[in-house]
Amino acid sequence: MKILLAGDGFVLTEILQTAIDESGLDAQTVQISNDWPVTPMIDIGGVHEANGDEDVLIEALQGCEVLFTHTQPVTEKVMTASPDLKLVVVCRGGPVNADVAAATRLGIQVCNTPGRNANATTEHSLAMILAAARQISQRDAELKAGNWRGDYYRYELVGPELFGSTIGLVGYGAIGRRVATALVAMGAHVLIFDPYLTGPLPTDLTQVETLEELLRRSNVLSLHARATAENAGMIGREQLAMLPKGAIVVNCARPQLLDYDALCDALDDGHLYAAACDVLPSEPLPPDHRILRTPNITVTPHLAGASKSAAWIAARLGAADIAAYARGERGVNLVNPEVLDA
Repeated sequence: MKILLAGDGFVLTEILQTAIDESGLDAQTVQISNDWPVTPMIDIGGVHEANGDEDVLIEALQGCEVLFTHTQPVTEKVMTASPDLKLVVVCRGGPVNADVAAATRLGIQVCNTPGRNANATTEHSLAMILAAARQISQRDAELKAGNWRGDYYRYELVGPELFGSTIGLVGYGAIGRRVATALVAMGAHVLIFDPYLTGPLPTDLTQVETLEELLRRSNVLSLHARATAENAGMIGREQLAMLPKGAIVVNCARPQLLDYDALCDALDDGHLYAAACDVLPSEPLPPDHRILRTPNITVTPHLAGASKSAAWIAARLGAADIAAYARGERGVNLVNPEVLDA
């Protein structure tokens, strides 16, 4: 078996190679790499959040049965021009940079690595909730600029504690579950809204039936849902107005879930106390965007899932499915199993 290892600046090619070696596969490997994250991911050839050149990828894939990658554009053009390709493994929570429909038509299996950055994103989400509640980045910037603001100890200006607060989570997947567990340990009352949830919740969590109920009861709202056609813009002007005055909004999930103009308005008029967002309406964010002028909002450049551990988890999950394929078994994270029935 010949495998193309196509890494980048996060999931390094040498990490992919080590994961293959650890899996015990007897395979020939060839290597290429792109320069993400130095250059951003873009839409290429009908796939999303990709980085790389289709023609370079095609050349490297000649004679390869497996493509093991993170951000390369696995387009219909690439797969059609790679007749030996039988398996694509994308080290992503969702294989957005692979044309799964085209792969299925061509008889190519596609696997991804769900949960690879669940721990990293959980930790970042908790950090953003705390940063928003305590206004850490704003106070840090002021102090470094020479401004000692003792008046921030005034009652009307201080933030809430998480202990005893009601925190509403939209989404109870791999990340939402971990966030909920941590918040309960900190003494928060945690509400869950997830229309796809099946089975009972732990007794220390409360499931609500409607988004409106969650919003009206939550001092902190944290988003952990995947973006779908149904939930695009689910938190807009009307929904933000349902939150109690002085609430906090955190989005480390997907930008499509939140109306950012409405968020800025709610911060400007004082209805919200603070917000924190790792995902933004445009990435990179233009330097004149109003988010950067809005008080009490903490932003980070879409790096909640970035940790050294996440890169290794992704590589090892992917290598395990390549090893399963080599044994003639179905991969645990195969996203188009209909290929096996063809």
